[in-house]
Amino acid sequence: MKKGRKELLVVGDRVLIKLEEGEERTKVGLYLPATAVENQQVQGGTIVATGPGQPLPEVSDHLDEPWRIGSAGQQKYVPMQAQVGDYAIFFRKAAVEITFENERYLVVPQAAILALSRE
Repeated sequence: MKKGRKELLVVGDRVLIKLEEGEERTKVGLYLPATAVENQQVQGGTIVATGPGQPLPEVSDHLDEPWRIGSAGQQKYVPMQAQVGDYAIFFRKAAVEITFENERYLVVPQAAILALSRE
């Protein structure tokens, strides 16, 4: 994700999620403080960037000598199910909050995502 001069790269099988502003009011009209909304077990948000996925080992490089590390080809990855623009529902405890260019985001491992909604 690029903002201004800086670029934020997501690594591995993680996704960058734009925080969804929580419900400030309950169905009966009570206002909730920000701490009550942040303590929910499950949260949702829009994916703004994804990592390349989980790296796969080069099988052909390790057939004869398992300790040998080669750089014969391009690194291959297990593809990500999550895509930029998806709406993700995920476990809040697995997320790490970061601030980039004065905006708050969550970095979430793909394993913590429960469901995706895609248009």
